[in-house]
Amino acid sequence: MTDALAGLEVPGPTVTPLTEPFWAEAGAGGLSIQRCGSCGRAVFYPRAICPHCWGDALRWEAASGQGRLKSFSTVRKPGHPGWLPAAPYTVGLVELAEGPVMLSLILPGPRPVRVGDALVLAPTDIGGRVLPVFRLDATA
Repeated sequence: MTDALAGLEVPGPTVTPLTEPFWAEAGAGGLSIQRCGSCGRAVFYPRAICPHCWGDALRWEAASGQGRLKSFSTVRKPGHPGWLPAAPYTVGLVELAEGPVMLSLILPGPRPVRVGDALVLAPTDIGGRVLPVFRLDATA
């Protein structure tokens, strides 16, 4: 499936000064999140102010790339026609080891995914951009 994803004609992410560090790290094959210097909690999605303590001391740090599947859905009829060649595909809520939850594409694996599955970051070329997606963690 990953070869098919590279050729998709889909819109890319909207990069702003606030989100640029996230997308730069994703493009390099990594995953970064923010951590609040005031309360110490991890934050995702990128923000200017901590949603936990309202502090403005957010800094970027590398994330482990480990997570657990909280929920998922199989998309059979995509909302954008560019995704039709990839359908059906799975999207899921991934609870990162650091705490925040992010929505991501879940790559197909040796078996169907289940809630609670251990996942690992699997940077993937989608439409000519490397994006942070996840797959089943074979070591778990």
